[in-house]
Amino acid sequence: MNTQATVVITDYTFPDLAFEEAILKSAGCRLVGRQSKTEAELIDLCWNADAVITQFARINANVIAAMAKARAIVRYGIGIDNVDLDAARVHGIPVSNIPDYCIDEVADHTLAYILGLTRQVVRHTTDVRAGHWRLAVPVSEMKALRDLTVGVVGFGRIGREVVRRLLPFKCRVLVSDPVVLSSDISASGANAATFEEILSSADVLTLHCPSTASTRQIIGPATLKKMKPGALLINVARGDLVDTSALVSALESGGLAAAALDVFDPEPLPVDHPLRSLPNVITAPHIASVSPTAIRKLREGAATRAVSAALGRLPPNVVNGVTSPRFITGA
Repeated sequence: MNTQATVVITDYTFPDLAFEEAILKSAGCRLVGRQSKTEAELIDLCWNADAVITQFARINANVIAAMAKARAIVRYGIGIDNVDLDAARVHGIPVSNIPDYCIDEVADHTLAYILGLTRQVVRHTTDVRAGHWRLAVPVSEMKALRDLTVGVVGFGRIGREVVRRLLPFKCRVLVSDPVVLSSDISASGANAATFEEILSSADVLTLHCPSTASTRQIIGPATLKKMKPGALLINVARGDLVDTSALVSALESGGLAAAALDVFDPEPLPVDHPLRSLPNVITAPHIASVSPTAIRKLREGAATRAVSAALGRLPPNVVNGVTSPRFITGA
């Protein structure tokens, strides 16, 4: 009888799974990797797995209920909004993520976006390519960070690194995070503020909070109206933090001066979506986290967590509160 532990990977954006396979093979585990999209495909893949690694596939309550042996679900990434954490908790399945990868990459990307919008990098590149040699925007749209207030929503690992990068540019930095002490924010050199204060005061608003029931569409029709006229919006966190239709309306009307986005709702962004063509929008296809170092850390972290669970040990960084999971011998 084959007693080899099986780790399944539901979906992935890497060219292959050779890196993961080498780690699993050295630990005596078997790898099954697919590009599963539907609930039926996911159930068929995951029902007999000892551990599950997922990237963007929707691991809902039905998929989790079908997992007869799974000792853990591991997410390729920091966010865990594609996994039903409550359902996994009910079934005693720990969910683990990779919280410490890509911190510098996303913080760098945020700063690149802020500078790209304030210094009108893309508009001038496009204008020069069209044969012009001129200031392509009104002088009022060429901004120096020194003169601006930047609002940072979320003060986790990435939010803190964004603040560290912003302060040398001499801008005023406001931070809103309901679970962080004001004294911790002040100690960083930023100013603690409420979300409402950031909406009304920030020239640039950048999102670095997770996608939860309380943060989904935190930027919507009502909040967009409260934002400072001519403000800029940066989102490298999660697409569903923003009401996409409301964002498009605000950008088209001029209520919001510009936006720079790495994440969207939906993803991938439809080919004919207005966010692809609006001149006051900078876009990227959810790649802010990418660097060779970050990708290696992500894949190694996911594979080693899955091996730990498949072999009967509690993986590190459980995010859904499961401390005494089923089938775990070394919890």
